[in-house]
Amino acid sequence: MEQTLPLDRPDPIRPPAYDRTAGPVTRVVRADGRRAWLVTSYDLVAAGLADRRLGLVPPGVPVDERASLFQDGPAHARLRRLVARAFTPRRIAELAPRVTALAEAHVAALVDADGPVDLVDVLSTPLAVGSLGMLLGVDLAEHPEFRGLVEDALRADPMAAAGDPALLAEAERAWGALTAFTARLVAAAREDPGEDLLGALVAVDDAADGRLGDGELVALVSALLAAGVITVRGGLAVAVLHLLRTDALAGFAERADVEGVVDELVRRLGVEVFPRWAQEDLELGGVAIAAGDEVLLRIEAANHDPARFDDPGALCPGRRGPHLGFGRGPHHCPGAALARLEITAALTALSRRAPNLRLAVPLAEVPWHRGEVDAGPLALMLRT
Repeated sequence: MEQTLPLDRPDPIRPPAYDRTAGPVTRVVRADGRRAWLVTSYDLVAAGLADRRLGLVPPGVPVDERASLFQDGPAHARLRRLVARAFTPRRIAELAPRVTALAEAHVAALVDADGPVDLVDVLSTPLAVGSLGMLLGVDLAEHPEFRGLVEDALRADPMAAAGDPALLAEAERAWGALTAFTARLVAAAREDPGEDLLGALVAVDDAADGRLGDGELVALVSALLAAGVITVRGGLAVAVLHLLRTDALAGFAERADVEGVVDELVRRLGVEVFPRWAQEDLELGGVAIAAGDEVLLRIEAANHDPARFDDPGALCPGRRGPHLGFGRGPHHCPGAALARLEITAALTALSRRAPNLRLAVPLAEVPWHRGEVDAGPLALMLRT
């Protein structure tokens, strides 16, 4: 029996119920009527993320070198190698005090607000945008404009607007404005490379891979912004919901296993559908997949696979084995360490400044993103 995507969540912080009796690879119908293969087991999703026979675009679609982060093959591999030379653990560690201070400032604003306050608007979104702004060297005075451009672009999804000329024009305008802002950042970094990530990317010059071009840098920064904001904006809000539900927020900052708690929260967050297209005929979990078929790798289902995780619906810090919350293989999220840093800093500040935080509305009334990629509440009204 075919399932329909997106799958509704009667309880938005619990995963939808997947019909695993039909097997780990089943036919599904997308919201627009297109049929695809849905993959829900941990082992097959993990294998699919690393399988080069499953590409990010349908076979025959030409590669746009400027957007090689979202492509396959040599262009993407080259970009990853160059980015790895600048996106280092040391750089994230050096950013930690500033991210912590930013989280504390936004939590203070949340605590000082009169009446119910929206965590997504006051904490998770500005923290995500601000942290990325610091990483990229955006001047503090430009952060409000930067946030507005990012939010406009994320609201205007070009894929969702494909059938509506007016919405498509708005999406193109919003992404064009963000791209123009990013291009100015790149140009400024070329003139005067700073100590930030963008300055490091401009300075990278590899004997085998050359240098990143302006088009590549603009596309890379735009991709980091989209992925980074979506992950932290939704991830932090869902993490707060989990901790409030289990009365675990108040003692979070004093836990000895904070890192393990955050890792478990990330596992519980992973709701994305990663679309892939079969580049050739192949077999997946005993199912024949034809070249050109769309294959949806459901991270959420993999991270809640009872064959991989005991009691997958529970929050159990210290679980053995890695989850797939940040992907795997050649497209593993390069900003995973930054996202963990942001979520940890925000939860620590909330635990210390707002230990009695509570929902201002019933859980069932929390508005929720229902798409296949964007995850988490549209708004999360709280009382301190």
